[in-house]
Order: sequence, then C-alpha cells, then structure tokens
Amino acid sequence: MGKYKFETTEHKLFRKTFRKFLAEEAEVHYNQWEKDRLIPLDFWRKLGQLGYLCPQVEEQYGGLGLDFSFGVIIQEELERVGSSLIGVGLHNDIVVPYIEAYGTNQQKSRWLPKCVTGETITAIAMTEPGTGSDLANIQTTAIRDGDHYIVNGQKTFITNGIHANLVVVAVKTNPQAEKKHRGISLLVIEDGTSGFTKGRKLEKVGMHAQDTAELFFEDCRVPVENLLGEEGKGFTYMMEKLQQERLAVAIAAQSAAEDMLALTIDYVKSRQAFGKSISDFQNTQFKIAEMATKVELGKTFLESLIEEHISGKDVVTKVSMAKYWITENAREISTQCMQLHGGYGYMEEYKIARRYRDIPVMSIYAGTNEVMKMIIAKNAGL
Repeated sequence: MGKYKFETTEHKLFRKTFRKFLAEEAEVHYNQWEKDRLIPLDFWRKLGQLGYLCPQVEEQYGGLGLDFSFGVIIQEELERVGSSLIGVGLHNDIVVPYIEAYGTNQQKSRWLPKCVTGETITAIAMTEPGTGSDLANIQTTAIRDGDHYIVNGQKTFITNGIHANLVVVAVKTNPQAEKKHRGISLLVIEDGTSGFTKGRKLEKVGMHAQDTAELFFEDCRVPVENLLGEEGKGFTYMMEKLQQERLAVAIAAQSAAEDMLALTIDYVKSRQAFGKSISDFQNTQFKIAEMATKVELGKTFLESLIEEHISGKDVVTKVSMAKYWITENAREISTQCMQLHGGYGYMEEYKIARRYRDIPVMSIYAGTNEVMKMIIAKNAGL
C-alpha cells in the first residue's frame, strides 16, 4: 500500500528508490552536515544526476515531465531525513515553477536544464530586514536604465542563499505606483552579476545544515531580458505561486509529525521506568493516542488537498488552513515527543532534539500562521 490513494506502482517504486538513495547519500552524513552548517554541493549534483531535481520540468528542458505528486514524495522523504534538506524542495517546487510558469522559451532554455542537473541552485528573495509577510511594502528598487535595471536593496532569511547561483528577486520597478503591489516585478539575478553580493550565513536556532543568508544589491546592473513575466505583475505571480509553497510547508510538517510519532512509539516501548516499559503507563498511551489521531487527521486533509491542487483547483483557503494547523500540530507533537523521551530527548544525539528546534520556524516562513488566519477569515467573508 502506498501512503496516498493516488499512489501508483510507479510512485511506490520511485519512493523506495529515493529512500534508498537518501539512506546512502544523506542519512549517514546528515549529522556531519549539521556540524559543518552546510549541505555539500556534490549532494545536489547527485540528486540531479538521478532525476530528483525538478522532475516536473518538461522533457525538452531536461526534466522528466512528471506531475506534482512525485514532488510530494521527494519532499516527504527529504523531511524524513531532516528539515535542513528543505532547500531542495524550495528549488524543485517553489522557485523553478516561477521560471516554468512565467519565463519565455528563451529564458527556460537558458536556465532550466542546469536547474535539473544541479549545476544551478535557485533561491527566491522576497523577505527584507523591514518586511516579512507584507510583500507589498518591499523597498528593494529596480530602476530601468536603457537595457538594464539598476537594483538597490537588501534581502534576508534567504533559503539556499549561500549556494544559490540563480535568484528570483522581488523588486519595486515602479516605487511611485499608487497601489503599492502594482509596482512590483520579478527579476532573475545571476551570481557574479556586478553589484550583487552575499552576506554572512545566518545562524539559526535549528535547521543548521540549511544555508540561509542575506543578499545585497548595490547599483546591481541586471539585463532587461532577466525580467520574469511582465513588469508590475510580480505581486500577482507571487500570490499565484504561494498556494504550492504553503502546501509544500504543510507536507514537510506532516512528514516531520509522522516521523516524530514513529520514533517516540519505538522509544517508549524500549525504555524502562518503575519496573515496566514507559509504553505501559496510561499517560503514555493517552499521549500517543492523541498524537496519532491528529497525525491521521492531518494526513487525510493533506491527501485531499494534494489531489485538488494537482487537478488545478484554487484551494488557497484550505491550503492556509493546512499550513497553519499542520505546522502548529507538528510543533505541539515535537514538545510531547521530547517529554516522552525524558532526559534523552534533550540530547543532541537523539533525533527528537533536532526536531524540537527545527519545527517552530515552519509556522513562520511562507507567510506566518497569523497571516494564514487572516486569509481564512477574509475568505470566510469577515
């Protein structure tokens, strides 16, 4: 049986093969990557060689032409290993789809093939030091000067910020626009462009191997042909793509919750206290029962959402619900599971300790959970 109803034999084989690849190429090295505070570039290359990067990209640009269901499997299996691998999902299912959806044929031919091989690693730069979820108020400007845009500004909390050599940047091409969101455009800026520099790798509470950085643009000259889609449509494009981004976060949180539950069930069965297994205590049984119920509810909701999303339906409200509820659920489960591990749960060598510090940011990025509630309320007619 596959995890989801929509899983075919092909999906099951894909999952099995990918899980084997991760066991050999990621799991055994993961603790070292966390200590090194970086995932090596050769891991990205290996992913690309075996078809695990951007499998949805059309065959003419080097991809496999698969649908989002295969992306779901990749995200789940990466998260099962650890949250620091989210940069791969961001590249596959969040950034590259912008190029696929809004890029010209010439832009696709230029950028997509190397995104598939892992030679190009992507990032998306929306957040600024003074602007998080309020995207209409970004301050980075891109002023047209002949055949170039002159970009000035700063971005922060950029996932894949250190490794990325291709960044989709949200900029203000019309700072005077009466309606602020109508002045926003998307520019694709390549590493090595004069005036584009990367800041320090940011030290985070969790997700230690995942590279997050600041990006700086100082009179950065970007060719006009690097404009993605139409000028002034950037805000609309980001709103269109946030459905899949938030769904991806919910998928990761759900996978983490399932993993934590399985780890904890194994642990409480083997751990003894007061002459019997911790799993024999009613408190433990009730806690496990509560968590198992919530995990199952999350899985069922997510399955229907994934199916609706793949079929092209607008499920923004439901995705906002899933992103908010499943990430909060995962955070709650991380606390309960650490408690059931006792003192060992606070030790770095136990995976649950890593989960405990990795999970909280899921309720912050891709739009805070407070913003998710605002969207749900607004769409409920309030």
